[in-house]
Amino acid sequence: MEKIRRALLAWYDANARELPWRGIRDPYRTWVSETMLQQTRVETVLGYYARFLARFPTVADLAAAPLDDVLKLWEGLGYYSRARNLHRGAQQVMAEHGGVLPSEVDALRRISGIGPYTAGAIASIAYDVAAPAVDGNVIRVTSRLTGLRENVGMPSVRRELEKRAAALVSPERPGDFNQAMMDLGATVCVPGTPACERCPLSGMCDAFAAGDAEDLPVMPRKNPPRQIFYDVCLIFSGDRVLMRQRTEAMLCGLWVYPMLEGRHTMRQLPQAVKRLTKLTVKDMAEAGEARHVFTHQVWQMRLLIMRTEADAAPDGWRFVTLEEMDRLALPSAMRAAAKAVRDALNDSHL
Repeated sequence: MEKIRRALLAWYDANARELPWRGIRDPYRTWVSETMLQQTRVETVLGYYARFLARFPTVADLAAAPLDDVLKLWEGLGYYSRARNLHRGAQQVMAEHGGVLPSEVDALRRISGIGPYTAGAIASIAYDVAAPAVDGNVIRVTSRLTGLRENVGMPSVRRELEKRAAALVSPERPGDFNQAMMDLGATVCVPGTPACERCPLSGMCDAFAAGDAEDLPVMPRKNPPRQIFYDVCLIFSGDRVLMRQRTEAMLCGLWVYPMLEGRHTMRQLPQAVKRLTKLTVKDMAEAGEARHVFTHQVWQMRLLIMRTEADAAPDGWRFVTLEEMDRLALPSAMRAAAKAVRDALNDSHL
């Protein structure tokens, strides 16, 4: 065990990625960075991280901000529940911990949005607590290194993996060790065919010795994402377009245009739109197609421009100008629709 720790930390000291959240002991910045990095590439996070901390430099600043401002700054980063939980968690830290994130893993896990991985990352990196931080990279490295050949999606196997990962953590440099495991998984012990010839742990790796590193970890089968067809209705009243703020769990708090599930003929559209929005529309025209891939869904969208004579928006909806729309937080799925709105408003007939 000690040989593994020494070899990995020596490799990390020579090869650690230079990242803006490294080399600091600020639990808030660790929290923000680790939240953003969940299911998101480092290259994507870099710009968001800098902008987010410029706007919300402390837990208190984040807690005091309107959620709409937080979502707007998160726009395009995806998985928006992370932003909502981060905001809610900041308010919890202010109310229950005097604005300071606790150092104990159990206390951290009671904060909104902080799961086992993030709690371990904050505790080890910011507070030198010898706790594991088990993300996808660490699952892969630990499975190969210790020869765990069972489905890591099974709760009992996952518990065993976490036990093994915890035993590996360096008690002297837990934060560096966890970040070394992440870096090794991101750059050397990668999915598919790992670069074992460059790995500092290959001589101690069970999977390398057995020749089955490519087959590990054993992952649960994923169901293919469900295809959903939508007619996205861009309903104009003069130079304003109809939108609403979603309350559904998916994309909650973000602004979207009216969406009709399925495909409708031009004859069916007016009645379908009226059922959804209570508005009478005319002058309908197609404005292109768009596609957006979520983890479990793929939205296949047909964009449709139409007009209404109504001045007032129905309950639950809002007519917004282009300037107002640009201040709202829109999901990436609506990017093509927003472009169609801008193009339409530049057309003199609207």
